Parts: sequence; C-alpha cells; structure tokens
Amino acid sequence: MASLASSLSERARRQIVEAKRNPSDAIDAVIDFSVEQNPSNHLSVDETVLRSEIQNRLSGFGPLQPMLDDPAIEEIWINSTTEVFVAKSGITQKLPVAIPQELLATLVEKMLRATGRRVDRSSPFVDASLEDGSRLHVVIPDITRNSWSLNIRKFPRSVYSLADLVELKSITSPQANFLQEAVTAGKNILVSGATQAGKTTLLCALLNEVAKSHRIVTVEETFEIRIENADWVAMQTRQPNLEGVGEISLRRLVKEALRMRPGRIVVGEVREAESFDLLIALNSGLPGLCTIHANSAKDAVNKLCTLPLLAGSNISAEFVNPTVGSCIDYVVHCQMLHSGNRTVQEIASVSWDLRGNGLEVTQVKL
Repeated sequence: MASLASSLSERARRQIVEAKRNPSDAIDAVIDFSVEQNPSNHLSVDETVLRSEIQNRLSGFGPLQPMLDDPAIEEIWINSTTEVFVAKSGITQKLPVAIPQELLATLVEKMLRATGRRVDRSSPFVDASLEDGSRLHVVIPDITRNSWSLNIRKFPRSVYSLADLVELKSITSPQANFLQEAVTAGKNILVSGATQAGKTTLLCALLNEVAKSHRIVTVEETFEIRIENADWVAMQTRQPNLEGVGEISLRRLVKEALRMRPGRIVVGEVREAESFDLLIALNSGLPGLCTIHANSAKDAVNKLCTLPLLAGSNISAEFVNPTVGSCIDYVVHCQMLHSGNRTVQEIASVSWDLRGNGLEVTQVKL
C-alpha cells in the first residue's frame, strides 16, 4: 500500500497546488480516479487506512505520523529503509514498516523547515526540536554507511510533578519530600544517569517545585525542558550558517543567562567546557540545576571535575575540585530497569573535606 499511497499523495499534492483544490476534495478525487482506472490495486486495501496515509503524507510526516501520535511510543529510530524501531515503556520493538530513503529525506527536510537548521554533506549531523517538543537527530551518509539514521525522542505531553513520579513508582515519597525541600531551599542539584534513564523528566519535575516568583533561565542544545512557570526564558544553541558563522554555543548561552537576572540557572546537559562556566555561576551564589551522563552519583561528580578542564590549559584540578565540592549540594542518580521502568537509584550529598583535601560523595539515607 505504501507505493499506492505515495503515488496518490503526489497526484493530490499537484491538484492542491495547481488546481487550488481543498485537500480533502483532492484526496477524494485521486482515490476515486484510481479505483476507476485500476480497481485491482484496491482489492486488498482499506480505503480508510489509505486515506489516512495520504493525509499524513500531505500534511503530516507520512509513515512516521502514527508513531508520533501514539502516546505509548517514547522514541523512534531508523537505521535503514527497512529497519524502523520504537521504544514503548523502555522496551525496543521493530516495526514491519519500510520507508524509502527519498521519502525519509523529504520528511526530514519538512521537519527542519521551521527550525532554521539544515543537514547536508557540509553539515551531516543535525539536532532540532519538532513543534510538539520532540527532539530530532539525523546523521546522513557518508558519515553513516549507506542509509540515513534518524532518532526522534518524544517527551511526555504533560509535565510530571514529583507527586506524579511517586505514583509512577519512579521515586519514593521520602525521596520526593527530600528533593522538594532541597529545591525550595535553593540547593544546587545535579541529575545523573544513562540515556533514557529519565533525567530530563526528573529535572522538569524539580523545576516545577521552584517558587513562581523566581525567574528561571534554561539553556540547552535543543529545547527539551518544559516547566510551568510564568517567569521562564528558554534558550538553545545554534549551528553555524553556510558561511561558517553565526554559531551560538552552550558556553555563550550560560554567560548570556547570567545577564538576564536569573533566580535559577539550568543547563539541560553538561557535556564539555560549558561545565566550567556553570561552576563559575554557581560559585557566585546563583542556584542552579543540570543533568549529566554518568553511571553513578560518584561518577557524575568525578566527570563534573574533569569536564571543566576542557575550557583551557589554564584551568586546573586544584581549582575545579574544591569548586565542585562547594557548589554542588546533591546528585540524584536515575536508572532504567530491565523492565523499562525508570527509578531514582540514589541521592548523594557532595562536600569538600578541607582537612583531607578531597571530595566527599555520601549517600543520603532516606
């Protein structure tokens, strides 16, 4: 049915553009004409499904649209034209779907149209946010072997609170109460975990505990954070243009955020030298939160002590380590279980031992 839907959607598109017909009328016309000319093509085709597929190709994202509309699907990824996978409740499933590379390229172009970002041979990677808040990542050949590689990370349509996460058994009531008090008190919190461990979801829940009178400024590579706060500014990075200029880095955004009267500064994820700028901000007394990829709370602290060294050869561990110890109050480590459920594995406090001259990461007993 895919080839039939593809050809009919192209005919309908021409009627909409050239004859200025209503999309619904154009779809009716091309289906009726096809049934008259080639009735055998429609013997085993559900017309309702065919109509929906044509509509998705015209106004949505083709065969990807049903996956984007399904609230049970958390992530979509494509390895080749016949290798389409989704994650439901953390469990991977391969779908019996084939997406021709030409169609996938067209869909990616459509997704990027409103973002101002591009993907081509000179810029073979792209990160972008879709209109519904989902995060798109694309890599094209010859960086990949033969086919386009696409990932779409979806996020909950509603923002979870700590109480919601308790109901989902992602966090215990004592942990939720402890973190609520920590956020209210303006503690600096680092949320750690592996990919898909629920870091961003927990970060958003923590941010919703911030007093509404506090101004929140968030900086990210692509928009993912969502909070319910009237005084909130969200910023994301920008790729360089075709001339190689105009890039806005995460480091630049952290510095700009400090000029925006933030009550809380939030970095969606620290990966590189922007961690140094974040530490400088937190060291000035400004409360903040961020996430980091790590295997445990202790590993997260060790990583945060290493990343700032990327900011320059003049940055030393003698400065970074005690700064981390004095700036970061708590690390909340998330994990995804084999069942697909996400949980808070541990909460640890961080301090700098002046006598032993070392970092102390101590699990909080709750």
